[in-house]
Amino acid sequence: MQDTGSVLLVDKPLEWTSFDVVKKLKYGLKIKKIGHAGTLDPLATGLLILCTGKKTRQIESYQAQEKEYTGTFMLGKTTPSYDLETEVNATYDIGHITETHILEAAKKLTGWIEQIPPAFSAIKVQGRRAYESARAGKEVQLKPRKVEIKQFEITNMALPEVSFKIVCSKGTYIRSMARDFGEQLEAGAYLASLRRTRIGEFRVEDAQTIDQVIKNKG
Repeated sequence: MQDTGSVLLVDKPLEWTSFDVVKKLKYGLKIKKIGHAGTLDPLATGLLILCTGKKTRQIESYQAQEKEYTGTFMLGKTTPSYDLETEVNATYDIGHITETHILEAAKKLTGWIEQIPPAFSAIKVQGRRAYESARAGKEVQLKPRKVEIKQFEITNMALPEVSFKIVCSKGTYIRSMARDFGEQLEAGAYLASLRRTRIGEFRVEDAQTIDQVIKNKG
């Protein structure tokens, strides 16, 4: 495996960082060179691609592929991190929201959009990770970036929860989608749950748990 390398598909568990998975497999498989092809937040689960040995040269090509996610937005509340990492900081009335409003909001956020990444992200600002400044209570200014939302499907409405499936380009933050979705509805929203189900042609159904990967030696 060290000579040619491997591409490993892992179903990342809840509350693990992507680096936690890399570290566990590095020592569990006793390999020197391993990296992941696209971070998943600790509060997200699902497909994480890891490359070992010479296959690490392909990491950028996997990172560039489109991603598919499923999850749930919680309407009527916001948090500074746009998910459950931080406490609710504002609440809003959702009595005015109808099914039509929800479908229209999803439609407006489909296609090429300008998206501001979350302050609680790993993007570097003046040499420091944005989340480091955000967690220290400092204001973080991030520039909008253009991303493509290829599909934004509402799969269930049980207010205040709205379930979705999103297919998007590299660089898209689903937490920012939650914020923008809430703003469209004039009610606020945060990301309550998230699962990455696909990267390019790789699907989470073909992934293994961390223990399975180690047991099967990658």
